[in-house]
Amino acid sequence: MSSVELKSVQAAKVVDARGMACPGPLLEAKKAIGTVPVGQTIEIWSGDASTKNDLPKWAAKVGHEFLGSLAGEGYDRLFIIRKK
Repeated sequence: MSSVELKSVQAAKVVDARGMACPGPLLEAKKAIGTVPVGQTIEIWSGDASTKNDLPKWAAKVGHEFLGSLAGEGYDRLFIIRKK
């Protein structure tokens, strides 16, 4: 998904994990995904560089869809759609 398209994504839940080191953002994403309905999107804010690698792998492994990431001011914004 392009960055222009990602900017228009309306997340059902935003998870602010900017102050956490690995695996904190991933654990917060795991908790948050169950709180939104199937088909909805969560947005994870993370300042930990490894999150950009970890979240897509986790999403694929458990059956969710990783849409991509956008650079914020000092952090990344990552988007995942709950698929099950």
